[in-house]
Amino acid sequence: MPTPLEKAWRNPDSMKARILAAARDIFGEYGFHGATTRMIAQAAGIDISTLYYHWGEKKDLYEAVVIDINEGLRQKLVEVEKKIKGLPLTERLEIAIDELMDYLFENPQISNMTLFRYFTKTRHESGLDVKVPEFISDIAYSMGLSRDKKNISPEAKLKVLTIMNAMHNFISGQRFFIPMLKIERKDYIRMVKETLKFSYVPAYFELESSRTNSLTL
Repeated sequence: MPTPLEKAWRNPDSMKARILAAARDIFGEYGFHGATTRMIAQAAGIDISTLYYHWGEKKDLYEAVVIDINEGLRQKLVEVEKKIKGLPLTERLEIAIDELMDYLFENPQISNMTLFRYFTKTRHESGLDVKVPEFISDIAYSMGLSRDKKNISPEAKLKVLTIMNAMHNFISGQRFFIPMLKIERKDYIRMVKETLKFSYVPAYFELESSRTNSLTL
């Protein structure tokens, strides 16, 4: 029997999908503990009994949202990997930054929920957290930080986490940073991409060059 989430995926116009979309926004804005089912029901334009009928308890809906955003991110990473495969490291990183930042800016709930889940004292514990290391390992392999896709070193994972944390903070902090910088959102997005490339592309290029030199010695 398909799960409520699978039913929502199959029918994007269904009530389940409508509630899921509202839950993404509310959990992304307030986190698990700050959000309530009443807030989600109000955002979806329904009564709370309808929400419980389609999704059950708050924890069930929250975990469905986590799976939903993880699956969307996974699909995006697969798409990006296909685009950058075989390219020089510098080009791979620049394309990946452009693609992922566009995706995250379009789906800010991902960054907001990531920061709520992993960097606050009131985080909601979940067995779904095991998916995150898989994403980090996939990115590390795509970036050429490891030759073995099944055995990614802690050092390689930390290099990926450095970029991902910067990305998430730029996304989640945009409502604070944009007024502070006194710029338009479109200019902020462009400048964030440029800043990430300025900060990380040279470092990765140096890493690749040193690795190549060591192999030729």
